[in-house]
Amino acid sequence: MQRAIWVLWPSFIVGGLAEAAFFTLFDPLNLQLVGEPVNLSRTAVYTLGFFAFWMLAAASSAFTCFLQRPAADINNFCPLKPCARPAGCPKREMPAGYCE
Repeated sequence: MQRAIWVLWPSFIVGGLAEAAFFTLFDPLNLQLVGEPVNLSRTAVYTLGFFAFWMLAAASSAFTCFLQRPAADINNFCPLKPCARPAGCPKREMPAGYCE
């Protein structure tokens, strides 16, 4: 839950700032999508624009959280059973009689 807050709250603020900056420069009624004018009200375009900017910022924040995982979290995972691990592997050591 805490990571979701770390991702969604800053991205919400960035989404609002990006929307304000974008729609300061562009009028929603003059926008075109695939060469056709957008046939939505200004409020609908503002809403869709905000959610698009929010989702882009959330994806960026989520990717940053993904990249910040500690090496211990990544390296502690081993798909092999202890007996099948190579000799010298520190995780291979098990109590006597375990692998028999």
